[in-house]
Amino acid sequence: MIEPDQFRKALGQFATGIAIATTLDEHGNPHGLTINSFNSVSLDPPLVLWSLDKSSHQLDIFKKSGFYGVTILAEDQKALSDRFAMPMIEDRFDGTDWQSGKTGAPLFNEFLARIDCEVESIVEGGDHVILIGRVVDLEHREGAPLLYHGSGYRKLGDAVTA
Repeated sequence: MIEPDQFRKALGQFATGIAIATTLDEHGNPHGLTINSFNSVSLDPPLVLWSLDKSSHQLDIFKKSGFYGVTILAEDQKALSDRFAMPMIEDRFDGTDWQSGKTGAPLFNEFLARIDCEVESIVEGGDHVILIGRVVDLEHREGAPLLYHGSGYRKLGDAVTA
């Protein structure tokens, strides 16, 4: 039997980028959370995925909306990541600079990349659900990403040449 804590520690050795997934509820209110489970699935058609804990209070909102946005964060956006990682902040979007994407999903105006998606499918995966999205629009900039490794934020280091 694999212990959850050991599983988490082992996978914590895999460095990931940090992003914020966003959507709107049925009243047009924005919702979002920090994620590091984001990944590409397919180039043709362009598909991406991220996963959400089944116990998340935002799960039904994302499942019902039919769309989501993903904003990939730059290394200087730790405060925004922290804000959207905190479960008890009522209005996470207060004082943030964002606009609606083609789907209506909130997309932050400070970003390395922002990706607007329609939900293609939702797959059960243990204690999480996997949201697969078809990319309908995207935008990217040059810069250094905010990373997560070993239970903490990291910055990109020098390129490995040998």
